[in-house]
Amino acid sequence: MTIDIHTDGSCLGNPGPGGWGAIVVTDGAERELSGGDAHTTNQRMEVTAAIKGLAAVPAGGAVTVHSDSLYLINTMTKGWKRKANVDLWPELDALVRERTVTWRWVKAHAGHAMNERADGLAVAAAYAAAGRPPARIAGAAPPEGLSHLDAEGRAQMVDVSGKPDSDRTATAAGVVTMKPETLAMIIEGTVEKGDVFTVARIAGISAAKRTWDLIPLAHNIPLGQVTVDFETDAAKGTVAITATARTTAKTGVEMEALTAVSLAALTIYDMCKAVDRGMRIGDVRLLEKRGGVHGDYAAE
Repeated sequence: MTIDIHTDGSCLGNPGPGGWGAIVVTDGAERELSGGDAHTTNQRMEVTAAIKGLAAVPAGGAVTVHSDSLYLINTMTKGWKRKANVDLWPELDALVRERTVTWRWVKAHAGHAMNERADGLAVAAAYAAAGRPPARIAGAAPPEGLSHLDAEGRAQMVDVSGKPDSDRTATAAGVVTMKPETLAMIIEGTVEKGDVFTVARIAGISAAKRTWDLIPLAHNIPLGQVTVDFETDAAKGTVAITATARTTAKTGVEMEALTAVSLAALTIYDMCKAVDRGMRIGDVRLLEKRGGVHGDYAAE
């Protein structure tokens, strides 16, 4: 007999009204479970979903629990400290001891059908706990991936206070395209305003450090390191910019890396606009990020 449990938790505010959902699949037969709490946290709902799912299957068997919560998965497999939800962990441990449990992480909102269904159950239960209908299209879950919107669709600063500090890295890139003769001036150091790459590098690093001040809902996080590098293609007249930001914090540094690239590119334009106003800035994008509860990302 094969048993899979797909779980998820949701919270309308953190803390706030929350819900959990679990789909138990036993040899292809499915059973949906859900519940809510009028005042809870997202992490508590994630743990509760696993407890309720495991409690619904017989002891002594093999079970695979699928969750998009690294908080849950890493606490059960990597020994993350149990500073919060201390009343829930003993209950979960007791259920696990009676079963052979495999923990499997899935990426949230990445097209995993069972995870999306569990998320839908959790969101519906959260709205029920709040005593109000979903604020969006009937039958459609609020887009939890848009974490800068609250349950009513209003802008908010995401509450990361409950997240653990962890090592996080992000790398972004962009391209400045110009006349080949303009690039030649940069390389030869004959631009009137001075050393273009040195000034642009400093601008990118400085901008990364001020991301929280430039982007309204960004967090002020301690940066361990920011690097800005340039690669030139004389024939194409391009400067490829790569920026990497590193931190140990509760939230990631994608915006810091992207901000560093953008301001380095703008500085190149400013330094050279007197001789080439047709320069173009483009293809600014995130290349990769590592660390955090949502896992690693690498652009194709």
